[in-house]
Amino acid sequence: MKIHMAIAEPNMAITQPSLLITLEEGLTFHTVDRLKMLLQLLPVKESPTRKAEIIEAIARYIRSANLRKLWQRLNALQQAAVAEAVYVTGGLYLPEQFQAKYGELPEWESRTARYSYRAPASLLDLFFYPIANYSTVGHVLPEDMRQTLKALVKEPPSLTIQSIKQPPESIQVEYQRYDYQQRKTIRRLENVPVVCCATEQAAQQDLLAVLRLVHLGKVSVSDKTLMPGKAALNAIAPLLQGGDYYSDIEQPTDQDPIGDIKPFAWVMLLQGGGLAQLDGKKLQLTKAGQKAMSTDPAKTIQTIWKKWLKSTVLDELRRVDIIKGQTGKGKRGLTALSGRRQHLVSVLSQCPVKKWIDYAALTRYIIASGQSFSVSRSPENLYISEPGYGYLYDSNSSWSILEDTYTRCFLFEYAATLGLFDVAYVAPYDIPSNEFKQLWGTDDYDFLSRYDGLLALRMTPLGAFCLGLANSYTAATVTVESTLRVLPNLDIVMTGPPLSPAEALMMNTFTEKTADAVWKLNRETALKAAESGHDLKEFQAFLTKASAEAFPKTVKQFFEDCLSRSQSLQDQGIARLIECADATLAALIAHDSRTKKYCQLAGDRHLVVLLDHETRFRNGLRKLGYTLPLSAN
Repeated sequence: MKIHMAIAEPNMAITQPSLLITLEEGLTFHTVDRLKMLLQLLPVKESPTRKAEIIEAIARYIRSANLRKLWQRLNALQQAAVAEAVYVTGGLYLPEQFQAKYGELPEWESRTARYSYRAPASLLDLFFYPIANYSTVGHVLPEDMRQTLKALVKEPPSLTIQSIKQPPESIQVEYQRYDYQQRKTIRRLENVPVVCCATEQAAQQDLLAVLRLVHLGKVSVSDKTLMPGKAALNAIAPLLQGGDYYSDIEQPTDQDPIGDIKPFAWVMLLQGGGLAQLDGKKLQLTKAGQKAMSTDPAKTIQTIWKKWLKSTVLDELRRVDIIKGQTGKGKRGLTALSGRRQHLVSVLSQCPVKKWIDYAALTRYIIASGQSFSVSRSPENLYISEPGYGYLYDSNSSWSILEDTYTRCFLFEYAATLGLFDVAYVAPYDIPSNEFKQLWGTDDYDFLSRYDGLLALRMTPLGAFCLGLANSYTAATVTVESTLRVLPNLDIVMTGPPLSPAEALMMNTFTEKTADAVWKLNRETALKAAESGHDLKEFQAFLTKASAEAFPKTVKQFFEDCLSRSQSLQDQGIARLIECADATLAALIAHDSRTKKYCQLAGDRHLVVLLDHETRFRNGLRKLGYTLPLSAN
């Protein structure tokens, strides 16, 4: 049995009844032999032999003014352990949290014989006492001692997430291979460059590009898992700003493939965010998705993020293919998705904005502040390779491979793809995990997950807005690298760098391509795009930024005409056409106070009734003395 104390807010003391009220109560859990060892640590002349007398002698010394001297005999790390128990952990000694905060354990913890009954006593044994003499339960500072020590002990330094100026330009990686001719292992060191990826602006452009692709009916997903296939991922990847995270990294053919991250994430995020849904074999935009094509992308991303935190369309752990048992017995033990995500969001909300944070430092902070969480209640049912062998259960830690790989996926694939965090990373096979390699059945794998290469992250202003740390968000100016020239004859000629895939998709949606670098503005094509839900104003704004010169008069008139024509007609919904026996009856119904609000004359003998008004129209019609038989359609 272990004690896992979750602290609601970092650096705030746990408010709960103490597990030990008095010093004497703690001393009673020791045997007589152990009590004699503790007594020998104190400068007292008496040598009692009975348990009650030994307890009285020890308690008398500790309760006296000598407690200050006893405290001063502790080294700095031991004093820190006591201070944490006094002010932060509610009297508990939590070694895992302590080591995460201070980098090492006090001398008391480092002795290999600590858990042996013959182990020599430590000064810390006079402050902390094992509950029920069962050392694996935990050690506790009695409440009466804790209150007394508040006058002697300074409050420990506050716990904060430490930021770094910049991720390293490269990391040094050791590669090993066995030379069969020389019969020895050859080791070489190599500097691997670190990729720093800015995500905020790219995410907003990627969102619109993927929405357009879905709107064109070019994204297929499985009707069982709702996950995209290879064809859909290949269609999305070229549209993304800068491609996928590892698009520019040459992957060795003898290594496990990293796989897709951004393209997969966008498909799942659109579904989890309520912007797209399966229709047949392809995704189609919902009404919210169609509206998002002409909405501020930052607000749409905020909506997606909030809905994703509650969505069950995908458990991020499923993205770690090497972990087996997730669809079998192990599935029943997985904790609630919303709880895991909200827990991480709470931690991320404590990160500084626009400052880099080392990922390892973030995990240490989570442990040190008592904010660990569990991915599974039964981690022994999850495994690598074979059930019962490469199992993922660590009884000595509240932060295991499961929590680590889940956090990496949540940050790298979803928070970063949405533009909430910039990321710094290397290829996952360049970060060998000793903990992972110690598991049975991992010899055939180069890495645990495609997210292992995550090194650092930085919250963006968009991230602060989505996490509720900022009330508003002002997007950075979107730059267009390509240069286009819009001619008076409505031709658009590319005169600068080639269009990005997302820009080319927009051009092909609103214009006709007449040559390799020439497009033609066409009213019918533009109106067809507007009819399908694409935003003409967005296209006009894109051309304005990309154009090297001001629009000619004919082009301005073209957009004014198309915008006017696209907004001249409004769909008011589906209606019924009702034929009356004669024109007199039609006029009577159309002008009677009980029915006129719900119908409209169409010619002499016909009435038009919107389906939304049909019930109220029928009620008014009956009061007028008529009835409308139900349609067979």
